Amino acid sequence: MAYQAFDSGLGSRPFDEGFWSSSVMQAYIPLILFVVATNALSQTLLKQGMVGIGAFTLNPGNALSMAGRVALDPFVIAGMTLMIISMASHLYVLSRVPLTFAFPFISISYIVILGVGYFFFDEKLNFYHYLGTAFIAIGVFCIAQAGAAVRR
Repeated sequence: MAYQAFDSGLGSRPFDEGFWSSSVMQAYIPLILFVVATNALSQTLLKQGMVGIGAFTLNPGNALSMAGRVALDPFVIAGMTLMIISMASHLYVLSRVPLTFAFPFISISYIVILGVGYFFFDEKLNFYHYLGTAFIAIGVFCIAQAGAAVRR
């Protein structure tokens, strides 16, 4: 029994060696990297917004005012807007390539955010941050090389 892909505007196509070939899927890597970049940038903007607001304790007495303060922060607004763009782009990607190919690339966001945290937010990193990042990078490289091995 052949599995059917979502209708991507190209018509439904079976998971076969033609449409789901490595070269076809790799053509979507720039769009997947756009998803990664917008995801990482949205998190950076959200963090910057929360740095400006500062740490807070949420309780019934301040919940409404704090929610308003967070919701109206320009960095938070920009971060949320970019997150929506990122999610919409991710949905577009998922309509065209297998989840097992597209989703591991999202892990690249961890690598980007590691650098952002270190360089822009003065976050301290240790050996385990670097080791984990190396494993992520190796894993994403392997997935990119894997192409479309589909069970029938």
